[in-house]
Amino acid sequence: MALATFGAGCFWGVEAKFQQVPGVLETAVGYEGGATDNPSYHAVCTDLTGHAEVVQLTYDPDRVSYAQLLELFFALHDPTQLNRQGPDWGTQYRSVIFFHSPEQEAAARTLIDRLTAEKRFPLSIVTQLVPAKTFWRAEEYHQKYLQKRGATSCHI
Repeated sequence: MALATFGAGCFWGVEAKFQQVPGVLETAVGYEGGATDNPSYHAVCTDLTGHAEVVQLTYDPDRVSYAQLLELFFALHDPTQLNRQGPDWGTQYRSVIFFHSPEQEAAARTLIDRLTAEKRFPLSIVTQLVPAKTFWRAEEYHQKYLQKRGATSCHI
């Protein structure tokens, strides 16, 4: 099993999309990349902790590749928007990949270079690539939030 951690705006919709991928065994929403230990949702929403809302995946690389997960990551949000996605704004909504190995970092850089060369997006990709450190699991009411409510998406 392997881990992948992505920030692509509000974590509810991102988690819902990754839950649908065969080979993704578990998802958890949380916070990563900030300076505050054990942050709360309320603290992260102040835009003062430095954390991003993220989804951490446990996946089976024999069933789904990291490259496939990256492709979905770039398909489900706008990686050209700095510190926002749709109506949500603030650094907690930034586009970020927290990589867990040099191979993940290389795969992400390669894909960003390819997407840029293909001009897949009209603006420059601003997705950050950051080494994974501490994933702080969000409060339980955020876990599988949309699934608990019978919804499939919260994106506009």
